Parts: sequence; structure tokens; C-alpha cells
Amino acid sequence: MAGAATLVVPQVVIGPLDLLVELLRGQQARLAQEDKADSARARTLARELDWVRMAPKARQAKGKARLAAYEKLLAESKAAEGRVGELQITIPAGDRLGDQVIEVDHLSKGYGDRLLIDDLSFSLPKAGIVGVIGGNGVGKTTLFRMLTGGEEPDSGTITVGSTVQMAYVDQSRQSLDADATVYEEITGGRDDMVIGGRPVNGRAYCASFNFKGSDQQKKVGVLSGGERNRVHLAKMLAEGGNVLLLDEPTNDLDVDTLRALEDGLESFPGCAVVISHDRWFLDRIATHMLAFEGDSQVRWFEGNFSEYEAFRKAELGAAADQPHRIKYKPLAR
Repeated sequence: MAGAATLVVPQVVIGPLDLLVELLRGQQARLAQEDKADSARARTLARELDWVRMAPKARQAKGKARLAAYEKLLAESKAAEGRVGELQITIPAGDRLGDQVIEVDHLSKGYGDRLLIDDLSFSLPKAGIVGVIGGNGVGKTTLFRMLTGGEEPDSGTITVGSTVQMAYVDQSRQSLDADATVYEEITGGRDDMVIGGRPVNGRAYCASFNFKGSDQQKKVGVLSGGERNRVHLAKMLAEGGNVLLLDEPTNDLDVDTLRALEDGLESFPGCAVVISHDRWFLDRIATHMLAFEGDSQVRWFEGNFSEYEAFRKAELGAAADQPHRIKYKPLAR
């Protein structure tokens, strides 16, 4: 129409930061709808949303790497959509521990012509998480077998408190039945279980180890290494106990399951002794360390892995960083 006014709409330029803000906002909303607002992922997204909004121009170059990292986080969050709740590992508690847990006094043990452990003494704290470190073949698993009565020490004593109920999760997963379903292997086919003296629904217990819905009907034989590890953990921990002996529990675990295991151990009200080569895992959970240092010596140390490492560097200086072959004392005849 002649003489009609032309409406001019200003063009809105949307930059990458604006797009990411919208993506993060949308992801927050979805997580909130799924009751995940208090989850670690939601908290991380919230922090990054605030950071993106506040990022000044001078930080844009540095921010590109961070934005890329959190685009990956968003992708992981999207892939996790559809799961019911956060992955968690629930470690059932046994009866309340008394003041005496396990006392080891002047323990020695050898094999063949090698002395693995020489004059070891320590007392497990009833609320402690003890990390056990050392090279392969130094005697870590042998120590566990002695604590559980599977082997006898050559000398010294092991005193187990009257209230102790031990649960031993070893490295072997050969005992799992490849033809059984995940549900059958973990629960024995029981819908109603008693774990730690409390009634527990079998399917809910499987779900707490992130086996939900149809995953519970998978055959054990087709599972990945990390899934088999979760089945093994769930099965052995279902027996209950207030003192856990865990031999390399982090093998083949993905990051989400590893974090869930950390949370499970931190909320466990008893004592745990954990053999692991994962220094970051031990940094986050350990209150004490048992370190197989070579020359048949095992050191009891109060603190996590990093604190123990700092102690060793202060004690040995540059020699602490040098790789060396483990040596043993000869076994006395």
C-alpha cells in the first residue's frame, strides 16, 4: 500500500556465549524436573552458567577452552537423560562397631626365601578408611588373607574385635555365573532381602548399583569389565559387614561409578581397608595409609596418599622420586 510505513526489526546477533547460556539454562530446567537439582552435575552446570554470564571480554580467549569443556559436559548430561536418579552405590552397614576393630601386633610373613612383611603393627580405627599401596606381589593381598583367617602369619598376632563382621571383596570375578542374570547373581533371585539386618527390595538394591529396568535381565557373561565389577561389589556387599576389605575395587570402573563408590564409602559408618593403585581415589577417601615400601617394611601412616607422599619426599628427598625395584629381606631359617 502506497505511503504505508515500513516496520524495521533490528537484527539480534546471538553469539556463542548467548547460545551456551540458553543451553545451560535448558539443561538446568530438565535436571530440576527430574529432581536432580542437588546433583553434582546440576551444581557444576549452575556454577558454569554463572561464570559464562560474568565472563568479561578480557577472558574470552582463555574461556574458549573452558566453554569447549563444558559443551562436553552438556553432551554427557544429555546422554544421561532418561536415567532415573543419580548413580549411587549403597553400601549396607552391619552392626555397630565396638572400640576394638582389628589389632595387628609384630606381624611377619614370608614365602619361599622372601620375607614379605617384617614386624608390622597397627590398629584399625573404627571409622577410618585405610588405603593400602605397594607394587604387585609385595604382600597386600596376603595381608588381607591373614586378616580374614585364610592364611596364618609366621609370627605375631592378629586380634579381631568381638563386634567385627568382615566383608571381603577380592579381585577375582571368576565366581560369577556367566549364565545368570544380573538380578539373579546379585540377589540370588530373591525379591525380599535382608542386608545389614534391614529388609531391602532386591530390585531396588540392584538399582542402587545402577542396574535398572532391563539391565537387571542381562546375562552376566555379556557384561563389560566395569559392569562385572559392579555386580561383584553388589553381590559381596549384600552379605553385610562393618569392616570392608576391598581388593582393587576400582578396576575397570567408569568415572561416574568411581565417584559413586567414593560417596558410598564416605557415608559408610564402619571401617574400610582398600587396596588400590589409584592415587586420586585414595586422596579423596583415605584417612590412613598402609604403605608397602620395600625391604619387607610396611608403614602405617595417618593421612591420605598425597600427605604420605609429601612425608616420604621430606624423609628421602630426591630419592623418593626415583623408580626402584622392590627388594625383600631374606627369610630367616
